[in-house]
Amino acid sequence: MSHPVIEFKDFSFRYKSQNEETLKHINLTINQGEKVLILGPSGSGKSTLGNCINGLIPFSYEGEITGSLKVAGIETKEADIFTLSNHVGTVQQDTDAQFIGLSVGEDIAFALENDAMDRPTMLIKVLEAAKTVGMEDFIQEVPYDLSGGQKQKVALAGVIHDEEEILLFDEPLAALDPAMGMTAVDLIDQIYRNKHKTVIIIEHRLEDVLYRHVDRILLVHEGQIALDCTPDELLSRNVLKEMGIREPLYISALKHAGIRFDKSEHLCDVQALNMDLYREKLVQHFEENKASLKAPSVSSEKLLEVKDVSFSYGSFEALKHVSFDVYKGERISIVGKNGAGKSTMAKLLCGIIRPKSGEILFRGTNCLQYTIRDLGKLIGYVMQNPNQMLVKDIIKDEVELAMVLNQYPQEELQKNSEEVLRMCDLYGMRNWPTSVLSYGQRKRVTIASILSLRPEIIIVDEPTAGQDYEHYTEIMRFLEDLNTNYGITILFITHDMHLAIEYTDRAIVFADGEKIGDDYVFKILSDDSIIQRANLKQTSLVHLAKAAGLDPEQFIHAFIDEERRERENG
Repeated sequence: MSHPVIEFKDFSFRYKSQNEETLKHINLTINQGEKVLILGPSGSGKSTLGNCINGLIPFSYEGEITGSLKVAGIETKEADIFTLSNHVGTVQQDTDAQFIGLSVGEDIAFALENDAMDRPTMLIKVLEAAKTVGMEDFIQEVPYDLSGGQKQKVALAGVIHDEEEILLFDEPLAALDPAMGMTAVDLIDQIYRNKHKTVIIIEHRLEDVLYRHVDRILLVHEGQIALDCTPDELLSRNVLKEMGIREPLYISALKHAGIRFDKSEHLCDVQALNMDLYREKLVQHFEENKASLKAPSVSSEKLLEVKDVSFSYGSFEALKHVSFDVYKGERISIVGKNGAGKSTMAKLLCGIIRPKSGEILFRGTNCLQYTIRDLGKLIGYVMQNPNQMLVKDIIKDEVELAMVLNQYPQEELQKNSEEVLRMCDLYGMRNWPTSVLSYGQRKRVTIASILSLRPEIIIVDEPTAGQDYEHYTEIMRFLEDLNTNYGITILFITHDMHLAIEYTDRAIVFADGEKIGDDYVFKILSDDSIIQRANLKQTSLVHLAKAAGLDPEQFIHAFIDEERRERENG
């Protein structure tokens, strides 16, 4: 019989720097051997809850605790972080911040060394942990040289030794491509089942986590546990969007068809749905909507031509004979697994690097004729992390920086600055310090600074990585507005298939340095061969369509149209 390993009793916490409590009167018990998902929007308190469990609160983040929290029978506020770390292993969202060793093997061995384990036993345990996550061939590699997915595996290997009975994963999917995200969920599930651990996952990508069984979901809202229920119970309710969390796509599609659920229905696995309950309404709704389907309109005005472009880093061929065109006003997703060549292509388009062979033309002119500075006025690049782009302390100064460096006349600088600040809904905040802005607001500032040069194309790298549904929607609607109302052509480099489905018309797919697909999004995401080769994840809409006997391509197309109509109607 299982016993409690985590017990919150009327527990509250207030950070030292804040006036109000972040967690309020939490009463919660997690039993040994449970697999629990902590779900909630940014600022809800879910990460604070996790930091209380692993001891970072109050030992790294100071504040005031009231009530009781016991982990493995130990009152946390009376213990120390070393004692708690013997019971709770943590994999952080930022794996780089977690690495200690100079090699993969050293990093996996760190906890064992702290326990003064003898070397022969340690070597056996390190190899066993590396094999569990499929990293046994990388023991001598430097962690920082690994891909995002490989780093996540090493971090996982470092906490799966037998000592800790509780494993805590803080947004484990944030940096991973779709297929690697599935691998991570598989690994967590494998460790949970084989090692009999208590597993706690903090994540907002609900559909991806539910790829494998979860016992309970804790929905955190405004510092309290709003719901504590099974996945099926949660999906049967209409609370997710209200709480700023994205519903699984297949649930949204069923709701579009007017289907409502009973909490006794099995909903958390699209492939195990009882389609006898839903097929008739789903097919009827599709038939009513498919008549209006038509391919997205494309401008005849060609902005960019990529012709037989190749590029190498030394002897490594990063891109091989890539060709595609971009037309004015398009919204294109550039997708593919890590290392496929997406970022290299973006650097070539911006002139940061130049093709080894082939050519890139902007409005018919070879881009080799432009300096990087001149090309930056035509094609802007917005990095994934806004903090890596922000230089100035004040919003207005940041937005004007590129114009100052390009020696714009003062009158033109002021005119452009005001227009862009209004365009990006930042004018009322123009004198605010950038340090007080939210992540989404900072992203808007970096986009505004690029737009100040009036580029015709902007390339946005992972605009929604690590963001909850509310902030995702805020940024994507803003970018959609730039495209619709100002005619700016946008290329999204993304791992997010939801983004591709909801906000782009066309997808260009890369794998192993080659372009393997270039078509309407609904065609690309219903092509099994492209999905497999590019390390993408088959969208749940394909599974739902096939189970209902519908054409997946047309079904995805109809879903995209309906989602866009909903957004346009508010």
